[in-house]
Amino acid sequence: MTHPVLENVAKTARHTTFYLSCGAEGGAPVIFVHGWPELSISWRHQLAVFAGLGFRAIAPDMRGYGRSTVHSRHEDYSQEEIVADMIELLDVLGAEKAVWVGHDWGAPVVWSIAQHHPARCHGIANLCVPYIPEGLAVETVLPLADRTLYPEDRFPAAQWDYMMFYRENFEAASAGFEADIRATVRALFRAGDSAAKGQPAITAQVRAQGGWFGPGQPAPAMTRDESVLSEADESRYVAALEATGFFGADSWYMNGEANQAFAKRAKANWRLQMPVLFLHAAHDYVCETIDSRLAEPMRAHCANLSEAVVESGHWMAQEKPDRVNAELAKWLAVQISGLWSKD
Repeated sequence: MTHPVLENVAKTARHTTFYLSCGAEGGAPVIFVHGWPELSISWRHQLAVFAGLGFRAIAPDMRGYGRSTVHSRHEDYSQEEIVADMIELLDVLGAEKAVWVGHDWGAPVVWSIAQHHPARCHGIANLCVPYIPEGLAVETVLPLADRTLYPEDRFPAAQWDYMMFYRENFEAASAGFEADIRATVRALFRAGDSAAKGQPAITAQVRAQGGWFGPGQPAPAMTRDESVLSEADESRYVAALEATGFFGADSWYMNGEANQAFAKRAKANWRLQMPVLFLHAAHDYVCETIDSRLAEPMRAHCANLSEAVVESGHWMAQEKPDRVNAELAKWLAVQISGLWSKD
């Protein structure tokens, strides 16, 4: 049976969330949370697969993206606000609990939901960005940096230098991405490159070079990486980002202090008791979790953690969807078997 992907809107007094849904309404929800600068369609390879397994697969456009509300202030993009959006979405779906799956900035959202709302989680799975109990910010990840690859005298903020560029030059950062959005999408959405292993990530030099692509420069002209995006996928990303601009997407980086304060309020729940799956990207050199210490806090704070390595770059769910789907399905079958459809 083929399940159509439907377009929906969840509207509350504080926020409107556009979301895609696939699967029977009675199925246990699996909510896929995208990151920067993505959309609900980032999970296009997952929705029908998990609907076919009996789940109700849900993928929202996150706050500041696509057809969801684009709020006007940096502080509107704190984790506290975004987590509230997701809990409101779960309420609209009429479900007490969900399996939450996050990628990139979607992962800190899912980790935060697990901290603040453990009773709303059957289990959680995250791609690329591991659990930082204190909240994701330069200050919390920098102590885990690989200083053999990023000597402090040359790379004081290690691969997290780009986060500092947002703080110090927000308008310039956004303008660089907006100068040629199609070129930006093509430059960003690329498959992993094993040859880049052991070299400093481009994100370590953003401030030194005056921007992601140089001072005042748009993204370089590149061909689309068809192993990650089709022409139709690219066009949907470009249209959405041209409509919203990058203010909302980039503002997620402007709440480090608030996000740490939010995490601190959940300190009693920092050790996660629900089933957790983490998928490492072998060729993600920003969220480098295999050779560095970045995954150590996660291993220390998850009581039931499963891990797997996927031979992909950062855009794992789009580059290696079959492997991601297989790992998620296997984990669900082993760890949360009671949710499987009895049909």
